[in-house]
Amino acid sequence: MALSQEGRFTVALVGRPNVGKSTLFNRLCGNRDALVHNRPGLTRDRQYGHAVIGEKRLTLIDTGGLHDASDMAQLMTDQVYRAVDEANFVLFLVDGHSGVTQADEVIAEQLRRRDINLAVLVNKVDRHDSNSTIIDFLGFGFDRVMAISAAHGRGIAELKNYLNELSGDDRDVAVNEGIPVAVIGRPNVGKSTLVNAIVGEQRQIVSNEPGTTRDAITVPVHRDGVDYSFIDTAGIRRKGRVSDVIEKFSIVKALSAMDRSHVALLMIDAREGVVDQDLHLLEYAADAGTGVVLLVNKWDGLGSEHRLRAKAELQRRLRIAPWIPVHFISALHGSGVGELFVVLQRVNRAGAFDVKTPELTRVLEKAVLDHPPPSIRGRTIKLRYAHKVGEHPPSILIHGNRTEALQPSYVRYLENRFRDAFDLTGLPVRLRFRTSDNPFKDRRNELNRRQLKRRERLIRHSRKR
Repeated sequence: MALSQEGRFTVALVGRPNVGKSTLFNRLCGNRDALVHNRPGLTRDRQYGHAVIGEKRLTLIDTGGLHDASDMAQLMTDQVYRAVDEANFVLFLVDGHSGVTQADEVIAEQLRRRDINLAVLVNKVDRHDSNSTIIDFLGFGFDRVMAISAAHGRGIAELKNYLNELSGDDRDVAVNEGIPVAVIGRPNVGKSTLVNAIVGEQRQIVSNEPGTTRDAITVPVHRDGVDYSFIDTAGIRRKGRVSDVIEKFSIVKALSAMDRSHVALLMIDAREGVVDQDLHLLEYAADAGTGVVLLVNKWDGLGSEHRLRAKAELQRRLRIAPWIPVHFISALHGSGVGELFVVLQRVNRAGAFDVKTPELTRVLEKAVLDHPPPSIRGRTIKLRYAHKVGEHPPSILIHGNRTEALQPSYVRYLENRFRDAFDLTGLPVRLRFRTSDNPFKDRRNELNRRQLKRRERLIRHSRKR
């Protein structure tokens, strides 16, 4: 089930497209979580964030534009009014440059009928014309009308003071964000459908049109006493096929979500199998140090023979990363979704990598005993001991001599030995090496008296010859 916002003062930002809701959301939250561009209708799903104002913490909900001209207008409207119903207070944003529009009047009437507490924010207003601009919007009949500029910060201090007074005694209490889990994959493989199945409601807009999700939307979930933060991301196509600037921004957001997650759920369509783009995403996740679980979606739509062929093809394509667990689900019907949490906890627990130095050194010694590193120009490479240097992903530092000469194949061998020994399924293992300095490299080899006399005899003998 989704984490409830109950008990924390919640503010929803609503208005028609391109009036600056996401810009204000980012400014109040102090980050850039919401995607911002001058193209109308960019935000579609509800985006939640936390704003710390003074000693209080508020929950903000960024929403899509009402009366959007796209085919998803009704789906976006449903998302907006779900946010309104959840909120304690609504900030109705309008555009001071455009003045009062018919769409603004319709939205104002709809909000008035819902009998909710709200204030009108006239955005994109300069200081010198704020009073004259506000007058146009007083006709809506709401008690509070404020002029701001979300992009430049004008009026934001006054707005914060106002929200601070409204929020009562909600103090700034640290929020447990839970295990961060990124849901990634190509367009239209069912990422938003999976998030909706996990939450148990129509949390994300779902459509057959590829590219429905544009932003990276964080959805908090509480399941069996454990908190999670699922990040629904935009579909990632091949680089050569991406030309639209919005899609480029969306892909950057998706890749950033992988960077900050403990586990990435890479979804594929069972009918298409693993394609080259999926392998690129696996490689990126491994480089980012993210644990990976491969989700094969729409599995219930395949016959028994097709399933056998699909599994054989999966095994062939994943030979480069046999450590990645594969989970078969149907996001639409919910089959296999419940068991997914067991895999998530296992990968996350292994990523914490609570292992001591003696244990790591024992595994290293056994690995070297079973298969010593090859000699380089007749000189033996010695690996002495290992210790932990990081988690999420598991990171190990190995000390020895001439470690820079180790072959990549031997490094992979050591990675697999550590992964097998500590059950690090689904996780990339990062090995670092440090060559110990020779303590005698700068010390001159002084000869004793007997050695000096022998040296003199050899020199005399060589001269006679």
